[in-house]
Amino acid sequence: MTPRSLILCGALVLALGVAAGAFGAHGLRRLVTPDLLDTWRTAAHYQIVHGLGLLLIAALWSRLAPAPAAWAGGLMLAGLLIFSASLYALVLTGIRGLGAITPLGGLLLILSWLALALAAWRGAPA
Repeated sequence: MTPRSLILCGALVLALGVAAGAFGAHGLRRLVTPDLLDTWRTAAHYQIVHGLGLLLIAALWSRLAPAPAAWAGGLMLAGLLIFSASLYALVLTGIRGLGAITPLGGLLLILSWLALALAAWRGAPA
């Protein structure tokens, strides 16, 4: 990923995360159980945090080693899509089995932060 694509993806992820959070707070409240509403909030929270993470990688790009920084961005985008989308789908469909793929998204998110640490380690000195 490039800094430009990270900014574009981060901004879109954040816009959709705000919309998802608002939908959860206002549209889902009467339609789902409190535990499913909490699941929705978790998905929106992780989406917002990792949308900001994408912007962070872009902002720090000149200080990072490019290859692991690109990996960090790609892993973060994939992880947040799998993590949040699986939880949103679980809430909207009631299919509990969708939660089985959520940990894969979480693993990719963890790997993205480790890739960012590697990018910083190998990057330009301060």
